[in-house]
Amino acid sequence: MKFFKNSLLFSVIFAFSSIVAFSQETGVKGKVRTQKGDGIGGATVTVRQKALDVKSAKTGGDGKFVLSGLEPGIYNIVFDKNGYSSAIKYNVEVKRNKINDLGERLVLLVDQGTQVIVKGSVFNQDGRSVGGARVEVERISGDGTTKKIGSGYTNISGEFTFRFSEGASKFRITATTKDAAVSKELEVTSAAIYRLALTLNINKE
Repeated sequence: MKFFKNSLLFSVIFAFSSIVAFSQETGVKGKVRTQKGDGIGGATVTVRQKALDVKSAKTGGDGKFVLSGLEPGIYNIVFDKNGYSSAIKYNVEVKRNKINDLGERLVLLVDQGTQVIVKGSVFNQDGRSVGGARVEVERISGDGTTKKIGSGYTNISGEFTFRFSEGASKFRITATTKDAAVSKELEVTSAAIYRLALTLNINKE
């Protein structure tokens, strides 16, 4: 019976100690995401004070992070991820025994300088824009085989945009409507904006 009481007392003390330790955590947390709201995993979050890096961590697959063990004070927080422009949140106050929740408004924008961006326009044989045309993109490998890597529709102005990771590639872009189709091949060598126009010979009957 005495052993049981001692064990119970130890459990209560341990639980209380855990609660106190948790309440004494000092730091920041939040979620790094895209403009669409998707979490950005693997982003580096760095806490800086007086131009010195104090602590850093990686976001999880859902874009969330926690940086604890910070001294109370004012910090700047830097967010980095390959393929995105860096961002800084200035003058973040960290108070003792509190995790400052920065929320889910930590947005990183795509760095267009690290992407292949294909911008195109679809016209009919009279030079008028064709909205609502389906556009598919295939990557052509060295042996001539193809793999579909993207699809979408032209906007009301007949325009479309696709973004891919940096690297030399050969693409085939195909635009189709109910009664017409046209394809063009495009070679890219590095990160840049590539433009092309596709003309559909649409049956007017």
